[in-house]
Amino acid sequence: MSTVYLVQQGGVVAKKQGRFQFKVADEPQQDIPVREISKMLLYGNIHLTTPVISTCLYEHIPVFFLSQSGKYKGHLWSAQIGELTAELAQFERYGNEGFRLEMARAIVRSKLLNSKQLLLRLNRKRHSELVAQAVEGTDADLRSIEHSDSVDQLRGYEGSAAARYFPALGQLLQSEDFALLRRTRRPPTDPINALLSFGYTLLYNNVLSFILVEGLNPYLGNLHRSERKETHLAFDLMEAFRSPVVDSMVLRLVNQRMITAEDFQPPAENGAVYLRDAARRVFLQQFEARLSAVTAYGDRAEPVEYRRAMQLQVQDYKRAMMAGVAYEPFLRAV
Repeated sequence: MSTVYLVQQGGVVAKKQGRFQFKVADEPQQDIPVREISKMLLYGNIHLTTPVISTCLYEHIPVFFLSQSGKYKGHLWSAQIGELTAELAQFERYGNEGFRLEMARAIVRSKLLNSKQLLLRLNRKRHSELVAQAVEGTDADLRSIEHSDSVDQLRGYEGSAAARYFPALGQLLQSEDFALLRRTRRPPTDPINALLSFGYTLLYNNVLSFILVEGLNPYLGNLHRSERKETHLAFDLMEAFRSPVVDSMVLRLVNQRMITAEDFQPPAENGAVYLRDAARRVFLQQFEARLSAVTAYGDRAEPVEYRRAMQLQVQDYKRAMMAGVAYEPFLRAV
């Protein structure tokens, strides 16, 4: 099963005899059997014919719509995917503050542990004092979250850890053309933040698709909640994978000069910085390769692909919610 990324503007997707046909101007048509497609991501001006939309709904193929620069706009999926029993359990748990606190604590713990592990691994040769200080600060936050009695406190420790983490990550860049002083988004205002934002969007879409497949309501989160109707559960369940999937890949792309300063468009009027089309394809290829890399997961004897680890984590969350068992998000092996 493949994830299809459509980035060439003006493209059209049609359907004929069990296959999707991808057409762009005068370029050769590409055909893929419908049964081989797990999800589609559309960047910018891509047209889907009505038969394609109907097929995606019938075959439960999620379709994600993004701007040309990678900003998430919305998604298409069949309402038939929903699982009434699971959604009822979600609503019952939604008002349970004890459940919400423990889920949020587990989410923040996994995010901080995985961030710390990445800094430790990448700093073995660099010996940066700033990175070492960020690790010490993260250890303090990890101790503090175990005694937090509110989700707001957990968010506070998560925020303080992030304020140390991103400058420390910037110390591990090996190219003088790039720098990372702090996290900026909506829009990203420098190349590294542009890469991080693009990667987090891709990660979000993958986690969201697994949530939909499991029949869960993606709007009912724990750590993330607001009055806006947003997919808070997807924001929750992607946290553990930010550092091991996206952050590590971004540093590798830059440090190995797979992406250079010339691969970015000039800043827009609002200061936004985005990848050029050719570099975006490189990023997408490397992201898929990263999802196919293997990692340990829980007490499983055999390693699994990161893509599978995301699915297992969603299933573990569903089990914790419905059966009352402890929830343990993904932790990157030391």
